[in-house]
Amino acid sequence: MKNIIQNIKENFKLIIGVLIVGIFLGWIFFHSGGETTHETQEMEGHEGHNHESEDPTTWTCSMHPQIKQDEPGQCPICAMDLIPLTSMLSTGDDVDPNEITMTESAAKLASIQTMIVGTGTPQKSIYLQGKIQEDERRISELTARFGGRIEELFVNYTGQNVRKGEKLATIYSPELVTAQRELLEAVAFRETRPALYMAAKGKLRLWDLNDEQIKSIEELGEPLLYFDILSPISGTVTMRHVALGDYVKEGTALFKVVDLTKVWVLFDAYESDLPWIKVNDEVNFSIQSLPGKSFSGKVSFIDPFIDSKTRVAKVRIELNNSKQEVKPEMFTSGILESKIAGSGNEILIPKTSLLWTGKRAVVYVKVQDRENPSFLYREIVLGPEAGNFYVVADGLNEGEEIAVNGVFKIDAAAQLQGLQSMMNPEGGMVSTGHNHGNTSMTETPAKSGTEHTMLKVGGLCEMCKDRIETAALSVSGVESANWDSESQMVHLNFDDSKTNSEEVQKAIAKVGHDTEKFKAPDDVYNNLPECCLYRK
Repeated sequence: MKNIIQNIKENFKLIIGVLIVGIFLGWIFFHSGGETTHETQEMEGHEGHNHESEDPTTWTCSMHPQIKQDEPGQCPICAMDLIPLTSMLSTGDDVDPNEITMTESAAKLASIQTMIVGTGTPQKSIYLQGKIQEDERRISELTARFGGRIEELFVNYTGQNVRKGEKLATIYSPELVTAQRELLEAVAFRETRPALYMAAKGKLRLWDLNDEQIKSIEELGEPLLYFDILSPISGTVTMRHVALGDYVKEGTALFKVVDLTKVWVLFDAYESDLPWIKVNDEVNFSIQSLPGKSFSGKVSFIDPFIDSKTRVAKVRIELNNSKQEVKPEMFTSGILESKIAGSGNEILIPKTSLLWTGKRAVVYVKVQDRENPSFLYREIVLGPEAGNFYVVADGLNEGEEIAVNGVFKIDAAAQLQGLQSMMNPEGGMVSTGHNHGNTSMTETPAKSGTEHTMLKVGGLCEMCKDRIETAALSVSGVESANWDSESQMVHLNFDDSKTNSEEVQKAIAKVGHDTEKFKAPDDVYNNLPECCLYRK
């Protein structure tokens, strides 16, 4: 060890000199190489990577456009892969600002399906319920033409069958006896004073005596004390108003006789079904009391009036009933396969393609020649309902492509992006209320002054829906109202500077529907159609 230290001391100067020379040569080599590299990059126009020159990219979710991040990843809401914001937008001069664009993966996840709009003949199966009723033209009401006493009664019970001209009862009438005596006295002056004779004879005719009865009185030469009441038609006695020994006055109801060899089948048709029903349409129906038997007939008459309580019109079919198997008040149900009255080919769209607020009908039309699925909001005018389809009166053309499945998801995405949508037809971003950790979300507030709220409103059917929404929209400041029968909730958009939810609830309660704060007046509720009586 001492030898090593001694050698270092002896060669100290040499070692120092070698170190200085090495450092100097290294500085010359690396400094010149660095300059060469720097100069080469400048001569090549800075072809190396430059992070500051690259534009930053914003990543978003095609289903939740409020999500915006500076780097790729997954959506914190639905776990879909984020995409560059620019890839969601179409390019070109013909881009509509309200166009909603989705990626192929987003469209598949949302089960978006489309179809080409076409024309066809609207057809609908109308299900009808009704009852058997008497033919009003085959009903005969017998009343007393003169006062008297029932001496004999040949009809002993209701439901008894009688033939035309058969005796129903025998009556004694002092007034009729007096009238006969006048006739017998006038017979003696038949040649000299024919007017007197004809007047006496006419008086008896007005009291429902026929010529044979009058002739028998003249031949007998004395008045008859008892007269028979005869049935004017063959049929069934459905009402008997007198009993043996009753005294009756002129005009008193005696019997009601109905011919049941032909009856009416009266079906109830709702207002929405009436455009599909016309005279001579065939109806196939069955009667609950006669299982296994089927009947058919043609519509002979459609009631020109709607019942104010039930909101239906009667549709009549005439049925032969010679065996009298069918009886009045039997229940019946039928099906009418109909094409809309007076229509040809019409534009038809399935119900699944439609968003309907009660005031507006909305579809989403696919934009052609786009790399990714793109859709545009469009309001249309609907015609009659045709089974699983609606007739389009205006707003769509044959050959256009519309979404028929996943429509609500498209509308939700459009609303989140501030585009035109069912509940926000004028566009404008709305607040979603979501905040997922540190994820950056850019939201634009809803249109100034517009407030959305949900209220519970009692009701049952489509008539209730129309009544509730009409009442809500009648309040100044209400922009849209949509009531759902399952949830019993009405969605409202209104200008909070003009009205509030309490005023809307008052308007709805006035037309007969209970709300969260107000109960409908009992007299208004009790006058609602039977199908709308929601209180249990």
